[in-house]
Amino acid sequence: MTAPIAIIMGSQSDWETMRHAAETLTALGVAHDARIVSAHRTPDRLYGFAKGAKAAGFKVIIAGAGGAAHLPGMTAALTELPVFGVPVESKALSGVDSLYSIVQMPAGIPVGTLAIGKAGAINAALLAASVLALGDDALAQRLSAWRSKQTAAIAERPEGTA
Repeated sequence: MTAPIAIIMGSQSDWETMRHAAETLTALGVAHDARIVSAHRTPDRLYGFAKGAKAAGFKVIIAGAGGAAHLPGMTAALTELPVFGVPVESKALSGVDSLYSIVQMPAGIPVGTLAIGKAGAINAALLAASVLALGDDALAQRLSAWRSKQTAAIAERPEGTA
Protein backbone atom coordinates (compact mmCIF):
# COMPACT_ATOMS: atom_id res chain seq x y z
CA MET A 1 0.00 0.00 0.00
CA THR A 2 1.09 3.54 -0.72
CA ALA A 3 1.86 5.88 2.16
CA PRO A 4 -1.25 7.82 3.22
CA ILE A 5 0.38 11.24 2.79
CA ALA A 6 2.12 12.60 -0.29
CA ILE A 7 4.52 15.51 0.05
CA ILE A 8 5.04 17.15 -3.31
CA MET A 9 7.13 20.14 -4.26
CA GLY A 10 7.98 22.02 -7.41
CA SER A 11 11.76 21.65 -7.28
CA GLN A 12 14.67 20.19 -5.35
CA SER A 13 15.29 23.55 -3.69
CA ASP A 14 11.84 23.35 -2.07
CA TRP A 15 13.02 20.32 -0.07
CA GLU A 16 14.80 22.65 2.36
CA THR A 17 11.34 23.74 3.50
CA MET A 18 9.33 20.59 2.84
CA ARG A 19 11.73 18.29 4.71
CA HIS A 20 10.23 19.73 7.89
CA ALA A 21 6.88 18.21 6.95
CA ALA A 22 8.57 14.86 6.32
CA GLU A 23 10.48 15.02 9.63
CA THR A 24 7.28 15.84 11.54
CA LEU A 25 5.39 12.95 9.95
CA THR A 26 8.29 10.61 10.68
CA ALA A 27 8.28 11.73 14.34
CA LEU A 28 4.56 10.90 14.47
CA GLY A 29 5.05 7.52 12.82
CA VAL A 30 3.08 8.47 9.71
CA ALA A 31 4.24 7.03 6.40
CA HIS A 32 4.71 9.53 3.60
CA ASP A 33 6.08 9.75 0.10
CA ALA A 34 8.03 12.83 -1.06
CA ARG A 35 8.20 13.70 -4.76
CA ILE A 36 9.20 16.53 -7.07
CA VAL A 37 6.25 17.43 -9.26
CA SER A 38 6.52 20.78 -11.01
CA ALA A 39 3.38 22.44 -12.35
CA HIS A 40 5.53 24.38 -14.81
CA ARG A 41 8.33 22.03 -15.79
CA THR A 42 6.68 18.60 -15.44
CA PRO A 43 2.99 19.17 -16.17
CA ASP A 44 2.44 15.61 -17.42
CA ARG A 45 3.95 14.25 -14.19
CA LEU A 46 1.68 16.55 -12.19
CA TYR A 47 -1.39 15.46 -14.13
CA GLY A 48 -0.59 11.77 -13.75
CA PHE A 49 0.21 12.07 -10.06
CA ALA A 50 -2.85 14.14 -9.12
CA LYS A 51 -5.32 12.13 -11.22
CA GLY A 52 -3.99 8.86 -9.79
CA ALA A 53 -3.29 9.89 -6.19
CA LYS A 54 -6.56 8.62 -4.70
CA ALA A 55 -6.38 5.29 -6.54
CA ALA A 56 -2.75 4.96 -5.41
CA GLY A 57 -3.92 5.07 -1.78
CA PHE A 58 -3.02 8.60 -0.76
CA LYS A 59 -5.42 10.26 1.69
CA VAL A 60 -3.92 13.78 1.94
CA ILE A 61 -1.51 15.76 -0.21
CA ILE A 62 0.86 18.40 1.14
CA ALA A 63 2.05 20.60 -1.73
CA GLY A 64 4.85 23.10 -1.32
CA ALA A 65 5.65 25.69 -3.94
CA GLY A 66 7.38 29.03 -4.27
CA GLY A 67 7.04 32.02 -6.55
CA ALA A 68 4.00 31.65 -8.81
CA ALA A 69 3.12 28.57 -6.68
CA HIS A 70 0.70 26.85 -9.04
CA LEU A 71 1.38 23.33 -7.74
CA PRO A 72 -1.11 23.22 -4.83
CA GLY A 73 -3.97 24.72 -6.83
CA MET A 74 -3.38 22.63 -9.94
CA THR A 75 -3.17 19.52 -7.77
CA ALA A 76 -6.43 20.42 -6.01
CA ALA A 77 -8.10 20.96 -9.38
CA LEU A 78 -7.15 17.43 -10.45
CA THR A 79 -7.98 15.40 -7.32
CA GLU A 80 -10.75 15.03 -4.76
CA LEU A 81 -8.22 14.55 -1.96
CA PRO A 82 -7.57 17.33 0.55
CA VAL A 83 -4.58 19.45 -0.47
CA PHE A 84 -2.65 21.52 2.04
CA GLY A 85 -0.47 24.19 0.48
CA VAL A 86 2.83 25.35 1.93
CA PRO A 87 4.14 28.63 0.52
CA VAL A 88 7.89 28.27 0.09
CA GLU A 89 9.91 31.38 0.79
CA SER A 90 11.04 33.02 -2.45
CA LYS A 91 14.02 35.27 -3.05
CA ALA A 92 12.06 38.01 -4.77
CA LEU A 93 9.23 38.59 -2.30
CA SER A 94 10.13 36.45 0.75
CA GLY A 95 7.29 34.03 0.12
CA VAL A 96 4.47 36.57 0.11
CA ASP A 97 4.04 35.91 -3.63
CA SER A 98 3.81 32.18 -2.89
CA LEU A 99 1.28 32.77 -0.12
CA TYR A 100 -0.99 34.89 -2.31
CA SER A 101 -0.75 32.41 -5.18
CA ILE A 102 -1.84 29.52 -2.98
CA VAL A 103 -4.38 31.17 -0.70
CA GLN A 104 -6.33 32.96 -3.46
CA MET A 105 -7.91 29.88 -5.03
CA PRO A 106 -11.30 30.45 -6.63
CA ALA A 107 -14.40 29.17 -4.87
CA GLY A 108 -14.90 25.48 -5.53
CA ILE A 109 -11.21 24.49 -5.63
CA PRO A 110 -10.08 24.62 -1.99
CA VAL A 111 -6.47 24.49 -0.86
CA GLY A 112 -5.87 24.66 2.86
CA THR A 113 -3.04 27.18 3.06
CA LEU A 114 -0.50 27.23 5.86
CA ALA A 115 2.21 29.69 6.89
CA ILE A 116 5.20 30.57 4.75
CA GLY A 117 8.23 28.30 5.17
CA LYS A 118 9.22 25.91 7.94
CA ALA A 119 6.27 26.67 10.24
CA GLY A 120 3.86 26.03 7.39
CA ALA A 121 5.52 22.72 6.51
CA ILE A 122 5.37 21.51 10.11
CA ASN A 123 1.77 22.63 10.53
CA ALA A 124 0.76 21.04 7.23
CA ALA A 125 2.14 17.73 8.50
CA LEU A 126 0.30 18.11 11.80
CA LEU A 127 -2.93 19.03 10.03
CA ALA A 128 -2.63 16.08 7.62
CA ALA A 129 -1.93 13.74 10.54
CA SER A 130 -4.98 15.16 12.36
CA VAL A 131 -7.16 14.29 9.36
CA LEU A 132 -5.83 10.73 9.34
CA ALA A 133 -6.24 10.49 13.12
CA LEU A 134 -10.00 10.84 12.73
CA GLY A 135 -9.98 7.16 11.75
CA ASP A 136 -6.85 6.01 13.58
CA ASP A 137 -6.93 5.95 17.38
CA ALA A 138 -3.24 5.10 17.72
CA LEU A 139 -2.29 8.13 15.63
CA ALA A 140 -4.70 10.29 17.64
CA GLN A 141 -2.86 9.22 20.81
CA ARG A 142 0.53 10.04 19.24
CA LEU A 143 -0.76 13.49 18.25
CA SER A 144 -2.03 14.05 21.77
CA ALA A 145 1.36 13.06 23.18
CA TRP A 146 3.06 15.43 20.69
CA ARG A 147 0.91 18.32 21.93
CA SER A 148 1.47 17.43 25.59
CA LYS A 149 5.24 17.32 25.05
CA GLN A 150 5.10 20.70 23.29
CA THR A 151 3.11 22.19 26.19
CA ALA A 152 5.46 20.72 28.81
CA ALA A 153 8.47 22.27 27.05
CA ILE A 154 7.23 25.81 27.71
CA ALA A 155 8.56 27.34 30.91
CA GLU A 156 6.16 29.16 33.18
CA ARG A 157 8.59 32.00 33.81
CA PRO A 158 11.43 33.47 31.74
CA GLU A 159 14.95 32.40 32.66
CA GLY A 160 16.63 34.78 35.07
CA THR A 161 13.42 35.89 36.83
CA ALA A 162 12.38 35.05 40.35
